[in-house]
Amino acid sequence: MFTLAEASALLREGKLSSVEITQACLANIDRLNLALNAFIAVTADLAMKQARAADADTAAGTWRGPLHGIPVALKDLIDVAGVPTTAASRQLQGHIANRDAEVVARLRQQGAVILGKTNLHEFAFGGSGVISAYGPARNPWDTSRITGGSSSGSAAAVASGMCFAALGTDTAGSVRIPAALCGIVGHRPSRNVCRLDGVIPLRKSFDTVGPITRTVEDARILLRTLSDELPLPAAERDIRQLRVGVARDGFCDGLDPEVAAGFQQAEQVLRRLISELRDVAIEVDIRWTDFDEEILEYHQPFLERSPELYEPGTLVRVQDCAAISTAAYEAAKSALAAQRREAEKVFDHVDIVITPTCVVPAPLLSELKTMSARDLRVYEVNKLLRNTAPFSLLFWPSVSVPCGFTSSGLPIGLQISAPPGADELALAVAQAYELATAWHKRTPPIFA
Repeated sequence: MFTLAEASALLREGKLSSVEITQACLANIDRLNLALNAFIAVTADLAMKQARAADADTAAGTWRGPLHGIPVALKDLIDVAGVPTTAASRQLQGHIANRDAEVVARLRQQGAVILGKTNLHEFAFGGSGVISAYGPARNPWDTSRITGGSSSGSAAAVASGMCFAALGTDTAGSVRIPAALCGIVGHRPSRNVCRLDGVIPLRKSFDTVGPITRTVEDARILLRTLSDELPLPAAERDIRQLRVGVARDGFCDGLDPEVAAGFQQAEQVLRRLISELRDVAIEVDIRWTDFDEEILEYHQPFLERSPELYEPGTLVRVQDCAAISTAAYEAAKSALAAQRREAEKVFDHVDIVITPTCVVPAPLLSELKTMSARDLRVYEVNKLLRNTAPFSLLFWPSVSVPCGFTSSGLPIGLQISAPPGADELALAVAQAYELATAWHKRTPPIFA
């Protein structure tokens, strides 16, 4: 399958049509979605209408940009006018969006083709993707395993060739985790790079929209489309002059042995590409639960009106949010501001920080489904979110890129983080690493 960048070039040259590639994506959805459960809703009629319009524009000499005619998918937290937004919950049954989210408006301006809405952990309140009113999405590399969450369907759709790119949301790791577990690229942008109008919130202080793609080049294309506020470097940094910090303490402890081996190999590749690689310490001593008041703020009306419409595991999590006091919330905000200032001092010594994205490869769905609601949340925090959540708290731009596979064929992710506002730097290092390896060229068995 072509990458987004390759397809865009062929579309502009007239060697492909949007109708052709949209039909191919819809055919893949028809063939694979029953096994992967990636899409909640497929907007086939809308997609074909947009594809025909894109081809007509091309024929008339109008080119809207690199997403012109490209089929993309959207996590079902993101509003599309006239289309249901469910958040994978029965709470929003019958809810039809009356206007596009800002990120969708930008996609339309660029001539992108909207294929449909993808599955997720209910209301994005989880890092596993296990809990959804529509059932969990499944991993294209092994359908007995999770995709990771909360942008579970978006990652499964991209990895399996159902679309060229997808939008997810990331609060504590919900773009990077599924990207890592599905062997693709996921980027959490800096604050305010992507507008959140028309996106259902989780924790508003940390939410962001982010691209999920097959390559870093594709992620850069999509990110630049989503915002005209993206900080661009005055000049491209010479990768060979960069200093890379390895955050080991708290990030490399207790790694799955094969994840550890994959990360060590990634270090060796980077060492050949950059000026210096040294160990650094990143400390963020804040509990995520101290910010649960923000979750409760959105969900309180549902708790009062129709608690029975939540999936049982989500109901327990939302009810637990009431245990956090306003005083604890305000204290956590104050403490976090100080910790952010302290953590950013690391960039006096290095330009980039790397860690494994997840400490384990994709676990079996059956193992997680048997856990209690609270045990599942503990597992997510300790195994799936452990390495991504600190950079969310710091709001550093972070990208996950494939860096290997286990002996059983499960993907491993490398996380590359940069100072606030330095999205292009993180992506440039990720792209240099990607081009020096061949992990991104592998395709999952479900393609066969």
